Amino acid sequence: DCLQGFQIAHSLGGGSGGGMGCLLIDTLREEYPDRIMCTFSVIPSPKVSEVVVEPYNAVLSLHHLIESSDETFIFDNEALYDICYRTLKLGAPTMGDLNHLISATMVGSTTCLRFPGQLNADLRKLFVNMVPFPRLHFFVPGFAPLTSRGSQAYRAITVPELTQQMFDAKNMMAACDPRRGKYLTASCFFRGRMSTREV
Repeated sequence: DCLQGFQIAHSLGGGSGGGMGCLLIDTLREEYPDRIMCTFSVIPSPKVSEVVVEPYNAVLSLHHLIESSDETFIFDNEALYDICYRTLKLGAPTMGDLNHLISATMVGSTTCLRFPGQLNADLRKLFVNMVPFPRLHFFVPGFAPLTSRGSQAYRAITVPELTQQMFDAKNMMAACDPRRGKYLTASCFFRGRMSTREV
């Protein structure tokens, strides 16, 4: 009855996710201009893939995301592989492992849409609070705790530790160092048992 907007997950390196995905985004933007368009976009990396056309597809797709998307969560294959190798200690990460990282981050960033809360309760409020200028709508998600599967049950983490891990460069889903730049906006979603006093 009350459509908030659209959420699209796609990869910018290929023709299906980059070309067809951006055509779908443009078409939805024309049909529903007043609805929020949120994308979860995987950017290719030259260190991970050897496909020649991936950079071209990504550059052409980014133009469409700048114009037609309201919120874009950026994922980088290089950063996802680094997380799997260094943090999760996976010797040979599969696409399933990378997709698990992306889906866990998507679940965390859409928590406020599915559960009651005080801030950022829908796509439009998230857009208003996080996007200072319409063309600056690219988000670099961080995720915590990132622990290997064998040590999950034995680790207790406090809220300050979680917050520090979220803003650590090793936990960012894009291969960039947040210490070398500035934050225009930031938002943290906490799930689980904790008091608002701790946050």
